[in-house]
Amino acid sequence: MNNDLAKLHPYPFEKLAELKSGITPPAHLAHIALSVGEPKHQPPAFVLQTLTDQQAAFSQYPATKGLPELREAIARWAQQRFKLNAESLSADKHILPVNGTREALFAFVQAIVDRTKPDPLVISPNPFYQIYEGAALLAGAEPWFLNCTAENGYLPDLDAVAPEIWQRCQVIFICSPGNPTGAVADTGVFKKLIALADQYDFVIASDECYSELYFDEQLPPPGLLQACAELGRDDFSRCVVFHSLSKRSNLPGLRSGFVAGDASILKSFLLYRTYHGCAMSVPVQLASIAAWNDEQHVLENRDIYRKKFDAVLAILGDVLEVERPDAGFYLWPRTPISGEDFARQLFAAQNVTVLPGSFLSREHQGVNPGAQQVRMALVAPLEECIEAAHRIRAFVQSL
Repeated sequence: MNNDLAKLHPYPFEKLAELKSGITPPAHLAHIALSVGEPKHQPPAFVLQTLTDQQAAFSQYPATKGLPELREAIARWAQQRFKLNAESLSADKHILPVNGTREALFAFVQAIVDRTKPDPLVISPNPFYQIYEGAALLAGAEPWFLNCTAENGYLPDLDAVAPEIWQRCQVIFICSPGNPTGAVADTGVFKKLIALADQYDFVIASDECYSELYFDEQLPPPGLLQACAELGRDDFSRCVVFHSLSKRSNLPGLRSGFVAGDASILKSFLLYRTYHGCAMSVPVQLASIAAWNDEQHVLENRDIYRKKFDAVLAILGDVLEVERPDAGFYLWPRTPISGEDFARQLFAAQNVTVLPGSFLSREHQGVNPGAQQVRMALVAPLEECIEAAHRIRAFVQSL
């Protein structure tokens, strides 16, 4: 077996199951899960209909590079959404469809990390999506973390990183809007990171899966390729972004997303993926075209989340240290007791499940940035989110 498998941490939800084991919550209260970031809104009917209508396409082996029509639909969407020049973002050279970004984020690091270089690092925010860490370990690299706390606006402090760390860095993950914090990086952050990548020769992997969940229609979160365009960097050198239909279109089970950016990197990544055997089925590609071509359902989706944040924050705002995030569908409140104790006792008292922040972070430089926080995913229907908020309020007041 690969010895690096022994380095992997249990996944957060394994830890959560262990944390809750042996507890019997009140039987008269229905369970409400705010722990898993799995969208529960209704998927677009026209996308599901496309899957039904295209069943005959299951008889075809799909190409790893995907249908030209899908890459063109993605290119049009990205050009409009991130103010990109149509001549610079090529559907043929700069875009690859992927089976959800979880798969792609992991595979990308395996293709990028050069094991012949000494002591390779993969840098990520802390707290973080655990795939970043697992991908680094199984690629033979060491994870290195940037603590994201309230003091730095929940964004990585790039100025605090020593030159010797940048020199060892081969890949840096940035997640904006952040999971779990909801913090949004402006183009200035991306531009600073691009300058560092040029100076120290590493690749930027920008996880932008929550980019379409925001509150102000006039202020959509910017992206890494948008920062490239503002710099006149039309080759997107060292820059790669990851996007998904899971959150944008409430289609987590479709497993459909894309990777876009530096053409030379994507050419090698395509070679890796051809051997990896991860081509997207043709019916899923056709359904994805329909989803990327429509914005109305995305507008409606954002409106539902706005209503949930308004309602929940009105209930919890005066009993917990909690603020509306910049974007995304998570709340990241500071808890009056440790996050693990809060989650365990809340489940025991109110049959509501939240995720301790320490399960999403690591102790780094003497600090675990999630130790005193929990993640609440507002993915349940509005009425359930309101009910959960009332139960959480009652629990907090009982402490």
